[in-house]
Amino acid sequence: MSNTFSDNSQIGVVATFSELVHTNFKGEMNALCWHRNLDGDFKEIVDKLSLKENITEVSPEDLIDLKLSEKGNIAREIILNDLQLLADFGASPSLNLLKCYERDDEFDFISTDVYSFHIDRSPIATDTFLCTYHGTASDIVSNTQAEQKILIPEIRAKLKELHDGPEEEFEDFLKENYFDLHYQLHEDAEPINLGLGYLWRLAVDHPKQEVLPCIHRAPVENDGEYRLLLIC
Repeated sequence: MSNTFSDNSQIGVVATFSELVHTNFKGEMNALCWHRNLDGDFKEIVDKLSLKENITEVSPEDLIDLKLSEKGNIAREIILNDLQLLADFGASPSLNLLKCYERDDEFDFISTDVYSFHIDRSPIATDTFLCTYHGTASDIVSNTQAEQKILIPEIRAKLKELHDGPEEEFEDFLKENYFDLHYQLHEDAEPINLGLGYLWRLAVDHPKQEVLPCIHRAPVENDGEYRLLLIC
């Protein structure tokens, strides 16, 4: 299959939803892309939805209630189908109209918001699914091109000052505050943008995971433009 992700060892490319959920991660591959070219007017949906807060969850009923053009209706059917496929698979998908996420600016040396490159962690075997239909799209980066921030000496020293407790409790402190989930890119790192319309499955850190979790981040939104994002 010829596409922008074919030559990347981190990314597996599939042609169906069934392949997306049944293909095993292996080796360096910790991201799977259902590569598809979507028709339909997703901007029309965004324009007709109402943002109630910075992030507004959109229900299937909200979508169904919209009065849309033919192109808008095609986009709506695609979204409803994606939601149904994931729900039938056993996932709990959420469709979000998004202005921005909350920023974590408590410390000047480390951030734990989703704009920082990070991994997801779960106590149970699961994966992260996401698809951006409109707006800016998320980025991922190879695990070889990033370093856990808590291992960087200057950051670790500041975190130890912040902890100010027994040494044997320091690692628990890092986990409890999600500091260990965040990564700093190497100078020569080349993040990969996930693009619009592709449905992605990203590896999560959990006890049964056999590959490294996928490092990713939310994008900085364009001024005056909302994102329409499916995630679970």
